[in-house]
Amino acid sequence: MRGLLLFLLLAGCQSATPVAEPPPSPCSQREFEGSRFTVCDSKGGEIRLIGASPGETPLRSFADLHTSLNPAGVAFAMNAGMFDEAGRPIGLAIVDGQEVHAINRRKGFGNFHLLPNGVFLVRADGRAEAVATESFKPAADIRLATQSGPMLVIGGKLHPRIEFDGQSRNIRNGVGVRDGKALFVISKDLVSFGKLARFFRDDLKTPDALYFDGSVSSLWDPAGNRQDSHSPLGPMVVVLKPSA
Repeated sequence: MRGLLLFLLLAGCQSATPVAEPPPSPCSQREFEGSRFTVCDSKGGEIRLIGASPGETPLRSFADLHTSLNPAGVAFAMNAGMFDEAGRPIGLAIVDGQEVHAINRRKGFGNFHLLPNGVFLVRADGRAEAVATESFKPAADIRLATQSGPMLVIGGKLHPRIEFDGQSRNIRNGVGVRDGKALFVISKDLVSFGKLARFFRDDLKTPDALYFDGSVSSLWDPAGNRQDSHSPLGPMVVVLKPSA
């Protein structure tokens, strides 16, 4: 009898042990003009640009990131910037303060050359910016940069060549910056350039925003059990957990 009572007491103590809650995802869902968007907030975590240096082995998927960093420290990751068939950047790329690809000011066709295009950058103090290529100025305190295009929002105004709601629809992603803070966005639904731009300006209130892509747009959100793998990627923005 005494043994049975002891067993019941121990079982009660074990059942009362609190279960650790899984860490919340830094990405949340929002709806705008009838379309769904996923918004990821770095929340002070370090932002890195991975897969852009000539000496690096091209990383064509989020699974490849496991070879270059500890996945347990990743808050989220997203494709970031235009690239060639080998997965190398075709525009400005700065990694750890070192320029690994020069800025691209050429005219041409496609989204990247829908001028003005732009540069997403993070300075040594952690402040982020999204600036039109024509306004970009090299500086010693730029820790990372990736060039893409077109700009979506420039100084609170929509890109002048983007239609309000054009016929082209895609899963699209980009980054907006407000007060030095970067907000990364990927649509859950097929949307136009115009709707994505308005989402940044009117919902997220980011006065500057840069387009990343509309054919390979991908997100890795470990806490949300999401790891897109539908297309080969190029340079990626990786945001570490604040404690990492």
